[in-house]
Amino acid sequence: MARAFAATLAAGDVVLLSGTLGAGKTAFVRGLASGLGIDPGEVSSPTFTLVHEYRGGRLTLYHADLYRLDRAAADDLGLEEMGCADGVLAIEWPDRLTYEMPGALTVNLDIVDDTTRRITYSIR
Repeated sequence: MARAFAATLAAGDVVLLSGTLGAGKTAFVRGLASGLGIDPGEVSSPTFTLVHEYRGGRLTLYHADLYRLDRAAADDLGLEEMGCADGVLAIEWPDRLTYEMPGALTVNLDIVDDTTRRITYSIR
């Protein structure tokens, strides 16, 4: 699904990924990478580096993981000013943000069982 979803994305789009641990947020980003023409094998969780940048596809993919941050620290990253005009910004754990990102696409991943996820999306 994420691979097909990537075809609809344009430069400057922001994708907010919500779900519990193990719901598949990073796997979804791998699908986005594949759909953008980026090797999905290069995508890993940026939990410790906070933001990864993947180039070489139709658009650059910026991947942020805010799991380890409190809300104030997430503000210090300056994601809203990051300069992602040439690509797509995917943010895991967007509940750590203290500000809205108007126009962002929100993707919720819910665990149904060990092999099934329910994916819903909306635009903020």
